[in-house]
Amino acid sequence: MPIKIIKPNTPGQRNMSVLTFEEITKSKPEKRLTKRLMPQSGRNNQGKITVHHQGGGTKQKYRFIDFNQTEKLNIAGIVKAVEYDPNRTSFIMLVFYKDGDKRYHVAPEGIKVEDTIVTAEKAKLKTGNRMQVKNIPTGFAIHNIEFKPGKGGKIIRSAGSSAQVAAIEGDMALINLPSGEMRAIPKDCYASVGVVSNIDHSNVTIGKAGRMRHMGVRPTVRGKAKNPVDHPHGGGEGNQPIGLKHPKTPWGKPAMGVKTRKKKYSDKYIMKSRHLKKK
Repeated sequence: MPIKIIKPNTPGQRNMSVLTFEEITKSKPEKRLTKRLMPQSGRNNQGKITVHHQGGGTKQKYRFIDFNQTEKLNIAGIVKAVEYDPNRTSFIMLVFYKDGDKRYHVAPEGIKVEDTIVTAEKAKLKTGNRMQVKNIPTGFAIHNIEFKPGKGGKIIRSAGSSAQVAAIEGDMALINLPSGEMRAIPKDCYASVGVVSNIDHSNVTIGKAGRMRHMGVRPTVRGKAKNPVDHPHGGGEGNQPIGLKHPKTPWGKPAMGVKTRKKKYSDKYIMKSRHLKKK
């Protein structure tokens, strides 16, 4: 079973669960494909906090992931290892190409060591292969999808996610996204076949605060527990309601349910919004 329930020897371990990492075949990353990751702690180049509730965390190395793979067009590669990546929810796979190069890719669910993968305009419909969307039948699960040809995969890269090709219309392909949105992309864009690995990621129960601190997440204080000078929800004796008609951020801007997306050039490619109510 991919998830293990911890036997609670301490109060903090109640209901806690962890991944068993049965798919992992290699513990140390490829040195040439990593770099030291400097901690940001939510601060900008002036040292000012721009993203709250970040800091600490375990030291990590960044793994260089090839989201494009078109540099290895029509060159077969062999999966030599499936590895854990602390920077993302999915697992990654180390691929040795026949020209001697090594690359990291996002690992799909079910990929095995010694499996052969290839990137081509039209390839075999096999987990891990990458091809143009126009050559993928409707209904097949795909991930790591490009928005523009040659720019590399931008969406469907997190654990357990996948999309499906809905239709091909002219020069565009309609893609059903996990959010319920239907989006049009050029049919010459590349996508990988399969579902992203680590499907049980969303079923893991963190269980205790210290585990979140290891992940670099600092405590979050409720606005209503603060003073009025610190937050619009603050003040009052004891436990008070927020006292405002609508929730606001600490800087007085509307929050919760407010649309923040401005009109973008890409709005015309959204065929069905994810905000429409399902009937």
